[in-house]
Amino acid sequence: MKTLNRLAGACGKVHQSYSDFVMLAALLAARSSEVSGLQVGDVDYGKNLVVIRRQVFPGKGGPVTKPTKSRKERRVPILEPLRPVLERLTDGKEPEDSLLVGPKGGNLTTATVRDATNWDGIVAKLGLPDLTRHGLRHTGATRMADAGIPLHVLQDILGHASMETTRGYLHPDDRHLASAAEQANAFLSTAGQRKNARRSSPATGGL
Repeated sequence: MKTLNRLAGACGKVHQSYSDFVMLAALLAARSSEVSGLQVGDVDYGKNLVVIRRQVFPGKGGPVTKPTKSRKERRVPILEPLRPVLERLTDGKEPEDSLLVGPKGGNLTTATVRDATNWDGIVAKLGLPDLTRHGLRHTGATRMADAGIPLHVLQDILGHASMETTRGYLHPDDRHLASAAEQANAFLSTAGQRKNARRSSPATGGL
């Protein structure tokens, strides 16, 4: 978080929206186009979630709105460091309003953030010369994995069709733990419990 805050602070010196872009992309583990597509109504404080429903891309005739890459809505938990950012961005706005707009009132894109902030120079000074805007999504996903979020939950948060894609976000030393979690989840499923019940003795203790 210290490094993320430094990055957001450096971008915020150009304009607050660039700082907010960094925080949203990293702490929602979202693609740049998904950050651009967020609306105020996508933030659900009651359930402590942000629902990612769409992407917004620059087009020849203006912004183009599309479904998410997986064509499914994703629900991402609101992490506490992001809450004050969301509260400020949603305050006094209508549900259909864009959550984040740039200095001129339009949607932010990965290219505009790169050019406006001198991104390559900022990340080089932070000792992160290879960090791209999409790398913020990877950063958020990796931190969630490091925090112990189960692999199948992380897959839902990221919107991956394949568990193997999600597994790529884990540190190599932790992948055996992810496999163990998958086996345990299968065992605890309804089908797994029935299968286990047939194998177990009636005298077996425990829950």
